[in-house]
Amino acid sequence: MFDSEKRFITVYSKGVSTVNEIVVDTKTGVNYLFHKNGYGGGLTPLLDSEGKVVVSKEYINLDN
Repeated sequence: MFDSEKRFITVYSKGVSTVNEIVVDTKTGVNYLFHKNGYGGGLTPLLDSEGKVVVSKEYINLDN
């Protein structure tokens, strides 16, 4: 499903000059939103409707 060597993997990407990506940490499963527009960008953890961090357990690599 994913490369066990990578700490972070991109599971969603849309855009060319303005880019939105969802990146998952394969050690913790935490989802992050990365937004880039031109030379600027930002990264923030994704939160659910209750304000808790979104975790995707299926991407956690237990070998790392």
